[in-house]
Amino acid sequence: MLDEAKKFIEQYYKECDLEQNALNERIQQIEIEIKSTGTYAQTTDELTYGAKLAWRNSNKCIGRLFWNSLTVFDRRELIDEEEIFQALLQHIKFATNDGKIRPTISVFETKRVRIWNDQLIRYAGYEVDGEIIGDSLSIEITKQCMNLGYTQKPGKYNILPLIIQVDERPPRMFEIPREYIVEVPIKHAEYDWFKELDLRWYAVPIISGMGYEVGGITYEASPFNGWYMGTEIGARNLADEDRYNMLPTIAEKMGLSTNKASSLWKDRALLELNIAVLESFKKQGVSIVDHHTAAQQFALFEEQECKRDREVTGNWTWLIPPMAPATTHIFHKPYDNTKKSPNYVYQKCPFKFL
Repeated sequence: MLDEAKKFIEQYYKECDLEQNALNERIQQIEIEIKSTGTYAQTTDELTYGAKLAWRNSNKCIGRLFWNSLTVFDRRELIDEEEIFQALLQHIKFATNDGKIRPTISVFETKRVRIWNDQLIRYAGYEVDGEIIGDSLSIEITKQCMNLGYTQKPGKYNILPLIIQVDERPPRMFEIPREYIVEVPIKHAEYDWFKELDLRWYAVPIISGMGYEVGGITYEASPFNGWYMGTEIGARNLADEDRYNMLPTIAEKMGLSTNKASSLWKDRALLELNIAVLESFKKQGVSIVDHHTAAQQFALFEEQECKRDREVTGNWTWLIPPMAPATTHIFHKPYDNTKKSPNYVYQKCPFKFL
């Protein structure tokens, strides 16, 4: 921990152009604290800059150009479930910002607070008579909510409650009031029948299942968000066969032949679905970016990092968009997938082995 703490603190003081004497004093303070307690407390400023660095170091993220715009809420003082829930509602409201999405992270006390949901806003998933209703990714967490008293009738777009656990206390479930949730009905400017498909998606992807690792400490509850890239919804969430699987229905409505793959009916349906997603979000005034613009922004991020003599690492398989990847510069160049610290890290599911 001490080695990781030193590396981070030195980077923080260097990039923020802080005094060398202050750096030496801070490292001495951390060393004493770790030797006496086994850990140390990061300042809010350290926590804040580390969260921004974690975004800058996120190999799978194409949206890193905006890493320095992240708003950080230090919530480490909260260890009451009700207060934590209220802080999560504040995060949702602040990040949503009436559709003008603000990149945000809320950091809760390490090793004490855990959010069971993998996203703060997520549609429920149900297995009913061999059929899946809603989001298949949410089947297990929906069952956990049911175990805690969730009784909503199965539906395609039921917003899941949040499950919060502190220490070894029993987990508690909280319903998110509807006024905190912004959803976008998906319509198409050229196809009137599109509205009959009853498609929608929520405005903000707030990841809550990953941990935030900085200076040798991992904050297990640290929900964070940016805004959507259109293909996340149009080429994955609503299109994947094991999710909402809308391509066959859209192709049929378009009058396309689905008898053979070489007709490229999937490509044509996929294009119109993604157009509809982008149009709908923009019409409602909700922030979203198309994959071509996102790739251009990533190129600018690469240029900025190069000017600062910082190597850009990346996971190529995640950086290329799931639609027309060869039309972006990312497709045509390799990336070093070395993982840097600070970063956002995967962690064990909190209820999988219960």
